Amino acid sequence: MATFRADRRNEEVKKTISEVIREMKDPRISPMTALTEVEVTKDLKFAKVKVSVYDDDEKKRISSVEALNHATGFISHELGARMRIRAVPSIKFTLDNTIAYSVRISEILNELHKSDTNAPTSAEEDEQDQETGKE
Repeated sequence: MATFRADRRNEEVKKTISEVIREMKDPRISPMTALTEVEVTKDLKFAKVKVSVYDDDEKKRISSVEALNHATGFISHELGARMRIRAVPSIKFTLDNTIAYSVRISEILNELHKSDTNAPTSAEEDEQDQETGKE
């Protein structure tokens, strides 16, 4: 279980890496790239960074994560220069599909809601039954 101090450190690393990525001028990295979560180990040796790329094309999403993994040396150097941290962690970027998954679920729910509004309600069915003489 993460402690308050570890959560603060993770959020600070996340904020700093986000700033570095925004300042990078790599065309392979999508401008709609966001960090969703950072997990730094207790000994500060490794950091697992979950990245969400808002793009419909799967190839662009994967290439953005690959470009970030390719630039880990630069990002680690900048992280060490911008933060007072005992040891700069080795960074590993992974693609996070939770936002895309939640958007897909939302679309499905919206479609179901639209089909429910088009279906007749039970009061409308009762009126139709009474008009036709059914009981």
